[in-house]
Amino acid sequence: MMRTRGPAAARRALTALAVSGAALAVSGAALVADVAAPPAAGAASEPKAPEEFVALRSVDPTILQDMRYTTAHNFVGEPIDGYRQPVCILTRPAARALRKAQRTLLRKGYSLKVYDCYRPQRAVDHFVRWAEDLTDERMKKEFYPHVDKSRLFADGYIAGKSGHSRGSTVDLTVVPLPAEKTRPYVPGEPLVPCHAPQSERFPDNSADMGTGFDCFDTLSHTGDPRVQGAQRANRQLLTTTLAAVGFANLPEEWWHFTHKPEPFPDTYFDFPVSRRSLT
Repeated sequence: MMRTRGPAAARRALTALAVSGAALAVSGAALVADVAAPPAAGAASEPKAPEEFVALRSVDPTILQDMRYTTAHNFVGEPIDGYRQPVCILTRPAARALRKAQRTLLRKGYSLKVYDCYRPQRAVDHFVRWAEDLTDERMKKEFYPHVDKSRLFADGYIAGKSGHSRGSTVDLTVVPLPAEKTRPYVPGEPLVPCHAPQSERFPDNSADMGTGFDCFDTLSHTGDPRVQGAQRANRQLLTTTLAAVGFANLPEEWWHFTHKPEPFPDTYFDFPVSRRSLT
């Protein structure tokens, strides 16, 4: 459903989001051990991000962040290599475009929420190692209940390279305002299929898109005809808003968008997801 609100209400939402976004960053950072830890041995030799990369929060602190790969709540079931801190890093043009999209959505009573942004190559390698281990299916019931794990490469769910590593691709959704608080995932808790009704899935404050984030299922295809009503309208709100500021959607994943033109269309970076990586 589309909501409308006046300029004053939008300004109040903007302020509230800035405060709640900062609180989310603090609570999320507590989940990652190295946030307060001294640099690890050899950290000085770690690759750094080019100056064209920025932290999204420095461009727009009102955009909500739920950085899943710093936690165990993902299809692998553990924090992913290279995700040192729950921070969204993007190329500057992509971050600025998200700021424009956020202004549009705030006027309609929504906020963006990002799940993943820049992704280092070492994280992609982690996905590949996990996919090759057919014995590890701890998160199957939630993220790929209808897909045989041996088919993940052939069906295109896992690949050796990701557009995320080029820095202009982002996984995200929209959240109705005021944003509800969500509880943290508890490793080992009972799992619910990602395509189940929203009321049964893991609680997420996003608008109902018909599936959860990272759902390995054809129902996640943006234009799947089985998705109708409010769920389809929510997908269209996300895609049309982002298309207006230069983002192209990946048709197989309603949450996946790449800003064009990319500053680094042929480069796959491997600097860690950390504030220390930014120059």
